[in-house]
Amino acid sequence: MEQPHTSETAVPSPSTTDVACSSLMAVEDEVAEMTLTVKWSGKEYTVRVCGDDSVAELKRRICELTNVLPKRQKLLYPKLANKFGDDSLLLSQFNLKPSIKMTMIGTVEDDIIIDQLDSPEIVDDFELGQDEIVDVKDKDVNKQKLRRRISQYKIKLRNPCREGKKLLVLDIDYTLFDHRSPAESPLELMRPYLHEFLSSVYAEYDIIIWSATSMKWVELKMGQLGVLNNPIYKITALLDHLAMITVQTDSHGTFDCKPLGLIWAHFPKFYSSMNTIMLDDLRRNFVMNPQNGLTVRPFRKAHLNRSSDQELAKLIQYLLAISELPDLSSLNHRDWESYTEDSSKRRRQS
Repeated sequence: MEQPHTSETAVPSPSTTDVACSSLMAVEDEVAEMTLTVKWSGKEYTVRVCGDDSVAELKRRICELTNVLPKRQKLLYPKLANKFGDDSLLLSQFNLKPSIKMTMIGTVEDDIIIDQLDSPEIVDDFELGQDEIVDVKDKDVNKQKLRRRISQYKIKLRNPCREGKKLLVLDIDYTLFDHRSPAESPLELMRPYLHEFLSSVYAEYDIIIWSATSMKWVELKMGQLGVLNNPIYKITALLDHLAMITVQTDSHGTFDCKPLGLIWAHFPKFYSSMNTIMLDDLRRNFVMNPQNGLTVRPFRKAHLNRSSDQELAKLIQYLLAISELPDLSSLNHRDWESYTEDSSKRRRQS
């Protein structure tokens, strides 16, 4: 299946986008849907968003059409310019009417390395209470957002799904790679045991890599680290920030997350909540599927920690140990280290 980045090629130069809200209609789930006519670099595009979408989602949809990353976009409209600077606001709060035109100023980013280093760093991960987690994943508005993302985002398979294998979903930044530290070569920033880890778990798991960055960045970094064309293991698919959805909580406001339901909906014959585990250094990313997430220790300051970091080596033992279980969602992945230790003791005693 094709990625949704191929509508028309945008000119990689500073740009002005005229966004015309041409119609406003009610969809079956009673969420107001807005059809936006986007004029960018002399071309017109059509994008649909809903009233319960945030400004962040509007920018994400514009990015799909123009390749201007959301953080590079500045939306301008009289009396509303400041509001469009707040990605957490919902479009329903703007009281938009038909035929409203707004301007987007932004630049297509060609230099992926500069783009990534210039991005804001998320280090303030937070702990959601159990009640709030249940509320987030069960909210109708979030389920609607997931359904829309399923219909909008197309996953391109790099290698076939394998029958009978479980699914491992991996984050990149600070999970597999220290993207902030300076280095002469990306290999210096690769997490220790990366290739041993991928080679070992591939025997039992299909591997999908999902990053909160752009697809170009994902392909570039994974290619430089020798992950995409490795002769021992294969990567099933790559997902980027456009596959994420925005959710809202009472205690922590609005943030993006990675709903595994997107993958399960595209490949229901192969993957489900029972055979999927996601590794990420930010637990917020699996708030829609908390039973399937395992929070890893972030790999930072590679030059100082490269000789002592054992996270991936230890995770090999855990993932192989649980691969025999029929239902991974019944596990408490927070106890993964003690589970590995108990498994080792049982093997020694047998």
